[in-house]
Amino acid sequence: MKNHLTRRGFIRSAAAGSAALTWLSSRRAPMAFAGETAKPVLLGGAPVHQGGWPDWPNWLETWEPAVVKVLRSGKWYRGDGGHVAEFETAYAKLLGAKRCLATASGTTALLVSLHVMDVDAGDEVIVSPYTFIATYNAILINKALPVFADTDPATLTLDPASIGSRITERTRAILPVHIYGMPCDMDPINAIARKHKLAVIEDACQAWLAEYKGRKCGTLGDLACFSFQNSKHIPSGEGGAVTGDSDDLLDRCHAFHNVGRATGNFKGAKPFFTRGSNYRMQQFQAVILLQQFDKLVRETERRRENADYLSAHLKQIPGIRPVRLPENSRAVWHLYPFRYDAAHFNGLPRDRFLQALNAEGIPCSGGYYEQYFDGLLDEAINSRGFKRLFSAERLKAYRESFEELRGNRQVCATTVGMTQNLLLAERRDMDHIIEAVRKIQAHSAALSKAAG
Repeated sequence: MKNHLTRRGFIRSAAAGSAALTWLSSRRAPMAFAGETAKPVLLGGAPVHQGGWPDWPNWLETWEPAVVKVLRSGKWYRGDGGHVAEFETAYAKLLGAKRCLATASGTTALLVSLHVMDVDAGDEVIVSPYTFIATYNAILINKALPVFADTDPATLTLDPASIGSRITERTRAILPVHIYGMPCDMDPINAIARKHKLAVIEDACQAWLAEYKGRKCGTLGDLACFSFQNSKHIPSGEGGAVTGDSDDLLDRCHAFHNVGRATGNFKGAKPFFTRGSNYRMQQFQAVILLQQFDKLVRETERRRENADYLSAHLKQIPGIRPVRLPENSRAVWHLYPFRYDAAHFNGLPRDRFLQALNAEGIPCSGGYYEQYFDGLLDEAINSRGFKRLFSAERLKAYRESFEELRGNRQVCATTVGMTQNLLLAERRDMDHIIEAVRKIQAHSAALSKAAG
């Protein structure tokens, strides 16, 4: 991974003028407009971006001594050393949370949180449909139904206005997903939860350091879950965390993730008095994570600067709509998404737009799709267990409700996403992204005809 490079120094007499030019260039449209006349690659032209992009993840040799020391000690298991606890303290402080529990993955963080918030067989959890499949699976493993509220096409996150109609007498929790590191609008979500006495569990697995109205994601619900999987902004191969402000809840989380061992004030007459499983983080994972905090903070600001620059210029292109964030919020951009309107590109289908943009040297994809039609949920509701827990009428209505997710269908059909490592590149590389989109639009009629 390249760190942000300082620009070449200028002689003192030119410093003031140079600073002014730099300030102006970051706020006006990119200087390069060759894309509006040059042919796209799919029509025989040369790609706009001909270099590479920052690798991910990356490793620093300075991290190695601390990791090797743990490996040589043979004390890898959580109970044999203090590195995991050190990470928990530091991560809680980074977020402004009272407590943190390290887990084996983001998925296991979700499993721990759902269990501790008493989501049980036959319950229902309201959740965003626009998320990685692990969010669905964590609910299903508890033999509960993931009930989908709709996605707001402007934000790509859970639409609070769609939650109320999904609440039933079995609803136990709301699980908003800060997808791509973009905060959900948590005030109305929490208000609905309070009104109906529901738990709120944040899926913040892609939202390290994201902010909502002056508070970090991970401090906005009863519990929150993070992932440190290889693609994440602070990776350790696998790994996760649960954060929260309640000692009682975090003691229960710790006990459940550690095979039911008593923790803090959560204890019984015998050592194993409560249910539990093994969802523990290992010591060397914690050491890898601990050394990345400064890097995470620095790179988060870099991503934000480049994302802001992209949004300011892409929104000037008809048919390209950057995502709207809640008021007083800041995203961290695990993916940088925008909405694509083919009507402004002479009917060029999104798949053809994606193909053209990739050909220009700009890696991108369509992001998530309507996963509830993949068969996973059909398998669940047709299983013996779910049929015992829910009536045939409820399961039929549940399956039919997928067709009502018009906002999510629109999002899945029109979103374009670029991975976070692109946002760690130089400003000139952001100009390449903008120029590539301009080029494709300028030649969209020919691209559309060629596709036909």
